[in-house]
Amino acid sequence: QVQLVESGGGSVQEGGSLKLSCAASGYAFSSCRMAWYRQTPGKERDLVSIISTEGTTTYRDSVKGRFTISRDNAKNTLYLQMNSLKNEDTAVYFCAACAVLRGGEIDYNHWGQGTQVTVSS
Repeated sequence: QVQLVESGGGSVQEGGSLKLSCAASGYAFSSCRMAWYRQTPGKERDLVSIISTEGTTTYRDSVKGRFTISRDNAKNTLYLQMNSLKNEDTAVYFCAACAVLRGGEIDYNHWGQGTQVTVSS
């Protein structure tokens, strides 16, 4: 049974930092592309960052230079270091595992339950 459990969310002031973790189990962690998404109420889930099995990373423009995605295959854990947080980073953050092509678009087979990040000014 695949499980993705996020942690590390919370409330922080603008300019602060948080580090999210996603503990994975039930599948071959090192064999899967991983990603972080975020969602605010009434909006679609947005891709934040991706890390490939080889460690190649990509970021949405608004977080480049501030967020860092990483993975520890020995610990089956995905991370998102978030620095210089802004009010607009407030969202529920989800980790996702094992990219698939579905309906012509990239989707993921497994999702965590999400962790709330709130940035206040």
